Amino acid sequence: MPLVAIFVLAVDQWTKGLVRARLPLYGIFVPFPTLQPWFKIVRWENTGAAFGILQGQGTIFIGVAVLVIVGVLIYLRQLPADQWPVRLCLGLQLGGAAGNLVDRLRFGNHVTDFLLFTLPLRNRILAWPAFNVADSCIVIGVLVLAVLLLNDEGPRAGADSRAAPPQPAAPPETPPSKGQGLG
Repeated sequence: MPLVAIFVLAVDQWTKGLVRARLPLYGIFVPFPTLQPWFKIVRWENTGAAFGILQGQGTIFIGVAVLVIVGVLIYLRQLPADQWPVRLCLGLQLGGAAGNLVDRLRFGNHVTDFLLFTLPLRNRILAWPAFNVADSCIVIGVLVLAVLLLNDEGPRAGADSRAAPPQPAAPPETPPSKGQGLG
């Protein structure tokens, strides 16, 4: 689903560009005052992976993103057309990987994260690491693909889902009984 990947890439880059243009680094914007305790838009630079893990390893993620993109493109070519749910998941992952790769190449091994969800508790605030559209699409694509695979709706590269079921083997030949000749 190249169109899905292109759409994800475009939305990801557009939203990150808006945030970079309108918020200073580490700035906070509250678009919905009633949701302020739970949701904010921030501008953070993430040198790690999705949701802030493995900070400072940005160079590794350039290589990982390139490998993921090439692998998905090769696999998509082999995937039967009727496997559209799997194609959709791979399109989400492809667009997300490309979106974060563009950031890392343009801005020096970091991506712009801006969605921040928090859970206010009694004496502290529990915050989910900030993330972006690309991260969301990668995670959603992986989770839905896992569900498809667990439900046996997953990919069958090279297999035709309309093929007839295998036929039972022919019964074994019985040896001739005593007194019967072979000739």
